[in-house]
Amino acid sequence: MSSPRSSSLLAWPAAKPSRAGRPAATRENTKLRRKLKENLTAYGLLCAALVVFALFSWYPIVRGVLLSFQQVDFVNAPTWVGFDNFAKLFEDPLFGVAWRNTLLFTGLALVFGFAVPFLTAVLLNEIRHAKAFFRLAVYLPVMLPPVVTALMWKWFYDPGPGLFNSALGSAGLPGGQWLDSSTTAMLSLVFVSTWANMGSTTLIYLAALGTIPGELYEAAELDGAGLWKRLRHVTFPQTRFVLLVLLLLQIVATMQVFTEPYVMTGGGPDDSTVTVLLLLYRYAFVYNDFGSASAMSLLLFVALGVFSAWYVRLTRKADQS
Repeated sequence: MSSPRSSSLLAWPAAKPSRAGRPAATRENTKLRRKLKENLTAYGLLCAALVVFALFSWYPIVRGVLLSFQQVDFVNAPTWVGFDNFAKLFEDPLFGVAWRNTLLFTGLALVFGFAVPFLTAVLLNEIRHAKAFFRLAVYLPVMLPPVVTALMWKWFYDPGPGLFNSALGSAGLPGGQWLDSSTTAMLSLVFVSTWANMGSTTLIYLAALGTIPGELYEAAELDGAGLWKRLRHVTFPQTRFVLLVLLLLQIVATMQVFTEPYVMTGGGPDDSTVTVLLLLYRYAFVYNDFGSASAMSLLLFVALGVFSAWYVRLTRKADQS
């Protein structure tokens, strides 16, 4: 019979409690605290973003809607006038002129500013050498500040020492009154807007063209399809969604044109380049009538919202049919 001392020497040392041996309730509490901490951090960041968005986006919208029904000059206390601001706008003869000029600018911008970037993207997609250089050359105007671009083109259009008239004079051709004639002023502004903004749109089209499988073009070439047939039966269908989205975005953007007429023509000659936003600017900062300016911005907002909803519904029906 062994002694108690020998028995204690033969005994194994006591094992430390393993992590797996913890009670299930303790493990669940640890996971719950960790998950709660992660959720609190995420919701805290989300709430901060919502506060900033509400302060700089939602509040100005709500404030603008309220101002459109008030007489406001930010000197005297605002007074509620109801729909008087809207009535004043409809009585202004420049109101209809501004909308007509804005629609004309949008229509011309769609003819040039929508077709030219797509055709440029198709040509750049066909180039095999120096792709990076040509893409940089197309995108370079986007990097210039809009005011700098407008001032540069204003010098190009100058009827005296301007670049265009000097080049025409060197070729023995008569110069033009680009910005000083009501027949050419709006078209001249459209050229400036197209040149300044086509870079980003062209890159988006290039990205869309890059997703088209090359096998489709190879099959079309084997069938004897030329460039136009490849565009019609391969390129247009494959980039249809991008074309529709950019068409909507361009209409919304061109309806808000301001920089080019403000810097280059000031609305002239003979109010032929007065746009909605330019007239809105005059109401706010020339006439000191912020109520009417807010009413005009609300009308533009409603018009673009209704058009966007109609456009999305129309394209959705076309996709489903």
